[in-house]
Amino acid sequence: MNTIFRLLGRLPLFILHLSGAKLGLLVWAFAGSYRRTLADNLSRALGRRASLFERLHAAAEAGKGAFETAWVWSRPSEQLARAIRSTSGWDAVLAARDAGRGILFVTPHLGCFEISAQFYACTAGPITVLFRRPRKAILAPLMDAGRNRGRMHAVPADAAGVRALLKALKAGEAIGILPDQVPQAGEGLWAPFFGKPAYSMTLAARLAGQNGAPAFIAFARRLSWGRGYHLHLEPLVLPDGAPAERVTALNAALERQILSCPAQYLWGYNRYKQPAGVPGPNNAQEPAA
Repeated sequence: MNTIFRLLGRLPLFILHLSGAKLGLLVWAFAGSYRRTLADNLSRALGRRASLFERLHAAAEAGKGAFETAWVWSRPSEQLARAIRSTSGWDAVLAARDAGRGILFVTPHLGCFEISAQFYACTAGPITVLFRRPRKAILAPLMDAGRNRGRMHAVPADAAGVRALLKALKAGEAIGILPDQVPQAGEGLWAPFFGKPAYSMTLAARLAGQNGAPAFIAFARRLSWGRGYHLHLEPLVLPDGAPAERVTALNAALERQILSCPAQYLWGYNRYKQPAGVPGPNNAQEPAA
C-alpha cells in the first residue's frame, strides 16, 4: 500500500485528479450503500433531490480527494505551497498571526483538506493539527511522514493530542481541527447539520475565541484541470452561550461554506451515525457549560 501511495504521489496533479474522478464514478456505480448515502446527504443539504449530474459530480470530486492525498503526502512542502494559486482572507490570517494570540483553523472535509495546514506551515508559521489515526495501520508511517514535517505537527485525536493543541495555542501558535467528524462518546453533543441531528464535536466550539485567539474556517477549493487550489479563509465568530448553542452556530457556519462549493464536500461520509454508548438525539443530555 505504501509503495502504491508513493508511486501515485509522483504523478502530476492533473493525472491524479483525472484518474481519481474515474475511480470515484466507478465506486458510485457499483457501491449501492455509498451511492445512497451520498445522494441522501447531498439532497438534504440542497433542500431538494440532487440531480444525477450533481451526484456524479460529487462522486468524481470524492475520487479526486482520495488520489490527491498521495500527492500532498509525497510532495515537498514548497511545492504544496505553490499549488495554492490564490487566496481570500489571507491578510486577516497574517494580521492574527502577528497579534501573537494564536489562531484556530477549522477545516471541514471540503476540497483538499490536507493542504491548507501545509500552506500555513510553509508560509506563515508553526501549526499543530489534530488528526485521527488511519483505519489501515499500514498507512500510519506514510501519513506521519506526510503530515509531520517542517513547521507542521500532527497529533492524535486523544487526550494527549488535545493537550498539545492547548499548549500550542497558549504559545501563540496556530492549531487546526477537522470539525465534522463524528466524535466518540462524551466528546460531542447532538446539533443540527443540514436540518438533521448529527453528533458533533464540542472541542472546536470550545476553543474558538479562547484567550482571544481568532478562529477561521479554511478550505482549499480544487481548481479545474489539476491547476491547484484556491484557499478560502473566513473568520469564525461564535456566540457566547451554552455548548449546544455554540456547536449549533459552528455547524451553521460550516453549512454556509459547504454550500459555496457543494460538489467538493465528502457526502459519502456517514455524518449522522450514532456512536456506541451515545444516547439518541431525543434522549441526549446537554453537557455542562
